[in-house]
Amino acid sequence: MIRILFISDRDKEKEKFQKLLDFNKYFCECVSDVQFITDLIKVEPPDIIIYDTETGIDFKALSKTIKPLCEKAVVLLLISDKFDDRELIKYANGFISETANDEVILGTISMNLRMKNSLEKLSDTNKDLQDSLYRQNALYSTSSQFAGTLDKKKLINFMIEGIDRALSFSLTCTLSFCENEPVLLINSLHELSDEIISALKLRTILQYKSLFESEKIPYETDINKLKVIKHIKDSASRFTFDIFHYDNMFAPIRLGENFYGCVEIFKDSPFSSDDARCFQTIAQQVALPLKSASLYQEIKETNLKLEKLERLKSEFISIVSHELRTPLTSIKNALDILMTGKCGDINDSGTKFLDMAKRNVQRLSGIINDLLDLSKIEAGKMDFHFKNINIHQVIDYVKSTLSILAKEKGLTLNINETENLPEIYADSQRLEQVLTNLVSNAIKFTPEGKRITISSRLQNASDIEVHPFFQDEINKLKGEYIVVSVKDEGIGIAEKDLLHAFDKFAQIENSLSRKAGGSGLGLPIAKQLLEAHNGAIWCSSELENGSDFCFAIPVAPVKTTVQTPALL
Repeated sequence: MIRILFISDRDKEKEKFQKLLDFNKYFCECVSDVQFITDLIKVEPPDIIIYDTETGIDFKALSKTIKPLCEKAVVLLLISDKFDDRELIKYANGFISETANDEVILGTISMNLRMKNSLEKLSDTNKDLQDSLYRQNALYSTSSQFAGTLDKKKLINFMIEGIDRALSFSLTCTLSFCENEPVLLINSLHELSDEIISALKLRTILQYKSLFESEKIPYETDINKLKVIKHIKDSASRFTFDIFHYDNMFAPIRLGENFYGCVEIFKDSPFSSDDARCFQTIAQQVALPLKSASLYQEIKETNLKLEKLERLKSEFISIVSHELRTPLTSIKNALDILMTGKCGDINDSGTKFLDMAKRNVQRLSGIINDLLDLSKIEAGKMDFHFKNINIHQVIDYVKSTLSILAKEKGLTLNINETENLPEIYADSQRLEQVLTNLVSNAIKFTPEGKRITISSRLQNASDIEVHPFFQDEINKLKGEYIVVSVKDEGIGIAEKDLLHAFDKFAQIENSLSRKAGGSGLGLPIAKQLLEAHNGAIWCSSELENGSDFCFAIPVAPVKTTVQTPALL
């Protein structure tokens, strides 16, 4: 019912308005005592206050008292033809002439009531809109924080902070399984007794277990061992068990089959449906970054294990290689002495078997040397002796070393060098090792009667064209390079295997490669040696149409000579 307060000390006007408003089913109280007016407004604020300007009550002074008690009330002034108090006008929303008939009075009251209701609805709508915008901003801010970290502990804290910003809770209980052990995080506006904390622990565990069937609970929890971490905003005040009568909401923190915990929130005022949606959204939003954080943690731990295994493997290879080298040297020396005949004559069969043993000793020695080189490179202990050299020296050395081997297999070893190439800054012994490996592989995998060609040229890095597999390596090169190519007419490599040609212990699977054997370390060693020279290695090939292995070494900087001015 609409409540109207008529303030006047004129009996005639009081009687008129009381009768009119009662008849039209308004609840009207006509008063003139200031203290009674104040007490009445405190008990039940009116919707409309009608003030008789011809009364002896000072409405200006009264307004200062009653305005804070009924801010939404409409104030109408009952005025006579002689009214001229401009100061009083600012306290009013409208006017009623004392000569107005009943219809005008009721129409004025009705119009102002409709205006009051419209303004209240608009105010409520604006408040709802403001609350909605605030929640949206809190959700956006919280989402941004979620995207900025892969730390599970921080993600849970960001979730709690986001709920606090959006909903201003009295208490939250978050059961988190993101650490090595389950943790109950309690964020409270006021201090909590041990009894309340025990009750919260029991309540949280029961709610957690209610989410699953007994045989499908992902984590076991013991109320006596459950770790509690408290954050109290105002420790000067203390909650009582009345906290359990507050309005509350509960949500699991999960993504599909991945479960990370649950959260319950308490508030001393009722939650709206918008509050519930906001709460559920934040609890769901944190699940995805928690999954990403868990995967990141697993990858990190796996990488640490792999690094440890890689280190142990390198150490094992180094130790075994050193241990094998000593007896192998003794075997080689014994074979050399036997083959000289110093221990007695050897027949043709014996010589044949000794030659076979010597070849296999040399082969095993090469594998051991590759293993030692690889372990040195990976440990950063490979010695390099850099100086300005010409690539012709390296190519000539490899040609003289391997031409006899190529001839024995019925292969032609051609050299196609560009003359007057600039010098490179390199370790000649390591480059000889790289080129020797490439030419040896070409000899090994090229059938009899075919050709192998070693060529060299000067080329800018931007002009080097390679298979897309190797483009990233070439993109790192800048400036002028000496490019060396070893092209054969051998069995070739399938396109799908090109990228794996430089993998450790890799052997491209075909009958000839199995027959040729080898450690599979030559190309990986060559790749790492060239990386130490700020160079690159790549290849192009086609099955049954040969292969072309190339490497690039940067041209040495030109030395500038400083001329000393002649003395006069």
